[in-house]
Amino acid sequence: MLEVKDLTVRYGAITAIRSVGLEVREGEIVTLVGANGAGKSTLLGAISGLIKPAAGSIVYQGEEVAGRKAHRLSRSGLILVPEGRRIFVNLTVRENLILGGYFRPHDAEFDQDLERVFEAFPRLAERSKQPAGTLSGGERQMLALGRGLMSRPKLMMLDEPSLGLAPLMVAEVFRVIRRIHDQGVTVLLVEQNAAAALAIAHRAYVLETGKVVLTGPGKELAADGRVQRAYLGME
Repeated sequence: MLEVKDLTVRYGAITAIRSVGLEVREGEIVTLVGANGAGKSTLLGAISGLIKPAAGSIVYQGEEVAGRKAHRLSRSGLILVPEGRRIFVNLTVRENLILGGYFRPHDAEFDQDLERVFEAFPRLAERSKQPAGTLSGGERQMLALGRGLMSRPKLMMLDEPSLGLAPLMVAEVFRVIRRIHDQGVTVLLVEQNAAAALAIAHRAYVLETGKVVLTGPGKELAADGRVQRAYLGME
């Protein structure tokens, strides 16, 4: 579904991503693990069209899309749920969700999808008329995920979905990610909580200073001593 080859991203004289390659197959959950500043969010930004790469190839569903505008990619089902939620705090919960499908016709299928989001996230249904700025951190994350689902994603990229959340809410976020995947959505996940991310990943990549240094099945990387020492807090 997605193949990245020799991707390089620069910010002026600084190279943030160095000849990175990765693959996401249809139906998988793939996670990117790495320390702050490793280049994970930059990589998602380049794939989603928010950042123009300096070099390399991004093939999505058999088509070269490197450098293509983000709004065009979103229409093809490549959706990014960004770090920090980035909801519209002055709009209601319902209005935020509707904006998630802004390029879709507001027909019966649109209304059905909206109801499915409310069924998946009952707290959003309860607060549908409230300004999104009144939501808790966990509720805002649910809203960001629901907004992404309204676009009918084929590949959903999640950037730090559990960041700053309480442990109970972190567990809920990962249950939701599993549910989204079970509904047929392929997932590319960037997550500081490496243990939780590797536990649900079919495959994973470890990034260090903009380069892929390890790759393999999620469970195998979770058992790798280097990963345990660097990212799982084990000696």
